[in-house]
Amino acid sequence: MKKISAVMIIGIFLLITISKAQAQTSVAWQTKAIESYHVTVAFSKTTNIIFPYSIVSVDIGSRDVLAQKAKGVENILQIKAAKDSFPQTNISIITADGKLTSFLVDYAKHPSVLNLSLTGIGRQNTISISSQSINQEKMEHLASFALQSKEKIRGIKDKTFGIRFKLDGIFIHEDITLLRFNIANETNINYDIDQLRLYIRDQKKSKRTATQEIEILPVLVQDNISMVEGQSDSTMIFIVPKFTIPDKKYLAVQLMEKNGGRHLELHVKNKKIVKAVSIN
Repeated sequence: MKKISAVMIIGIFLLITISKAQAQTSVAWQTKAIESYHVTVAFSKTTNIIFPYSIVSVDIGSRDVLAQKAKGVENILQIKAAKDSFPQTNISIITADGKLTSFLVDYAKHPSVLNLSLTGIGRQNTISISSQSINQEKMEHLASFALQSKEKIRGIKDKTFGIRFKLDGIFIHEDITLLRFNIANETNINYDIDQLRLYIRDQKKSKRTATQEIEILPVLVQDNISMVEGQSDSTMIFIVPKFTIPDKKYLAVQLMEKNGGRHLELHVKNKKIVKAVSIN
């Protein structure tokens, strides 16, 4: 009788243990369905989808649909049909806030809606992607810190025709570098910015030697401006992938005036880059 009781107790114990293990496994593997948005596209018309953050990645389920980011804009996706009456497909988009959004795409000769905005809604049909490299919200916080920081560097500036341009702050956080630029307009004529671009260049060599030029593209520009009014100044933060400058090269920063001749250029050496202030 005692043997039977011992066996029963062991059996009950094993049954409870297995039940708990199964319960934990079912919780660990629990899934959640993310509903897709729906959009219709035409062959002769373009549909625009506006996101609250920059588009990082686009995957199209079929070649029957064409998709591209709007020229000069990072948060607008333009889609249209590559042929008439294609079967339903889908598009998956990852944005810089770490969100994945999915669309089911159908053909319609006359779509009822040509412009969709996801900026004013909760974006329930999304799923977060765990990736610090594309977390724009985090970068915006870092840019705000760099904008307000009193840490400054000296000696990197240029001036022409009443326009002063300087790089007065370099910051580093993990895999990104933050560059703080200030543009001051000491004239009464507004300064319209055509472009502000960054290049890694070779130092001056003989005319027979070819030079290399690599452009560094920002992943985010905080407080981006298109004009500096007369007798005023503006500061902006450029966030770029972490970098250092190879030997016998330098960072060139070009500031060009739109429809004007007040062009400026900064030259930054590696000894300035490696002294970047750490943001923890």
